[in-house]
Amino acid sequence: MPRSTWAHQLRRTGVLGAVALTAVVATAGSAAAHADVEAKGARALDQNAELVFTAASESASAGISKLEVVLPEGINPEDITYESGPDGWELAATSRGYTVSGPKLAVGTDVEYVVTVRQLPDTKTLIFKTLQTYSDGQVDRWIEEEEESGGDGHGHGHPAPRLELKAAAPGAESVSPTPTEEPTSAAPSVGPAAGGTPDQESATPAADAGQDDDGMSVAVPIGIGAAVLVALAGGWWWFRSRKSADV
Repeated sequence: MPRSTWAHQLRRTGVLGAVALTAVVATAGSAAAHADVEAKGARALDQNAELVFTAASESASAGISKLEVVLPEGINPEDITYESGPDGWELAATSRGYTVSGPKLAVGTDVEYVVTVRQLPDTKTLIFKTLQTYSDGQVDRWIEEEEESGGDGHGHGHPAPRLELKAAAPGAESVSPTPTEEPTSAAPSVGPAAGGTPDQESATPAADAGQDDDGMSVAVPIGIGAAVLVALAGGWWWFRSRKSADV
């Protein structure tokens, strides 16, 4: 075979090899992209269970700035305690779970953070759907459950972080929920300390002082007595007048 033909074949082979290598690297990167949760030896009903979450960066131009997690049934936002994570990041509870956010990370930097769960529920599988936000507003939605992920078994798709639990330890029980303060049923007092005025405090005793036991005002019997005395005086005066006239 002429030398020029050999050179052409070598160059062609090199180009094809580079293309193949690029495809392999790209495929490996896509397969590696994921969000995950781990807890060594986790059992149902474990208390103060430490969960480690990771989320891979898929953006070539922006850094991750926030993760929002939807908690599975049996775990409430108040059951979560933030242990560690990227510098400057903090946890905030939401109506359906929590967010972990802070200064954007460097482009290509993955996220890892740790939380403690007060008690894991009595179940076999926990799914933590996660929304991953980048500094440019892009959002990766790690929300697909296994049966609906549509993945090909090679890491493609956006499956939600999934934690498999072992059976509960013998004797393990659910802890009681955090007690809440019961509202008081005592009637509020009326006065300066309860928002009332001194006039309001003295108004009731003053009104009570003008009534006897059956609710009748003391002025009524006094008026009746005065009327009787006037009538007697009038009758005495009339009797004296008639007697003087007869004489």
